[in-house]
Amino acid sequence: MGCINWQRKALRAADFLVSAVVVLFLVVAGAYSAYALWDNSQVYAAADNVQAELLQFKPKAGADNGASFEELLGINPDVCAWVTLDNTAIDYPVVQGEDNFTYVNTDVYGDFSLAGSIFLDVNCDKNFTDPYSLLYGHHMEESKMFGDLDLYKDVEFFAENTTGELILPDRTYDLQTFACLLVPSSESAIFQPQRWDSDLQGLYTFAQENALNLNTETLAAMKAAGDEAQVLALSTCSTEFTDARTILLAWMIPSASDS
Repeated sequence: MGCINWQRKALRAADFLVSAVVVLFLVVAGAYSAYALWDNSQVYAAADNVQAELLQFKPKAGADNGASFEELLGINPDVCAWVTLDNTAIDYPVVQGEDNFTYVNTDVYGDFSLAGSIFLDVNCDKNFTDPYSLLYGHHMEESKMFGDLDLYKDVEFFAENTTGELILPDRTYDLQTFACLLVPSSESAIFQPQRWDSDLQGLYTFAQENALNLNTETLAAMKAAGDEAQVLALSTCSTEFTDARTILLAWMIPSASDS
């Protein structure tokens, strides 16, 4: 009889221990989930705050009485442009670092930030004189950074929203989007800017053959422009496959406001 009672007590103790471990696991998991949600919200809030502050210094194209690049350069001498895509939340200064890792987790103020900055590929000319220039930005939800590039995968949005602006210290380009693509991060046609230093025809062919969405009229006009044409590529991460990248290509047209 005593042996049976001892076994029952042992079973109760084991049940209690298992229950305690399960409860502890659930508490820890819940706490971690709550922290992860809080931490994620902090990342997005920080990105919002930085963008809101920087928008005060956005230069006004063709206007002498607007904010100037001097203010932006005072914040960070690596600032080289400001990019905007109409009807999206993409409205950011562009920086260029010593390499393509400098601004992956650093904001325009030089502070650590998981959102990073929008930055120009180190192999591209800082003055945007190359035939092909490449910008990078993190893919984030809530339309942060380059998250809104996803919008251009939708055929209707792509067709109805084709304009933007690239403001430089000495001139402005109107942007005319003409292709949205999904490519691997190893795609040399996109991620080796120097490949198009002398001729964009190969890039046009690549876009025609691989685009999710394509504006054939704009592409034809670019071909007709010959050597004068310039392309701006915007790149961000995507989830369709491992190392997928969403790419938006835009024609850089010298703005009439500079005339």
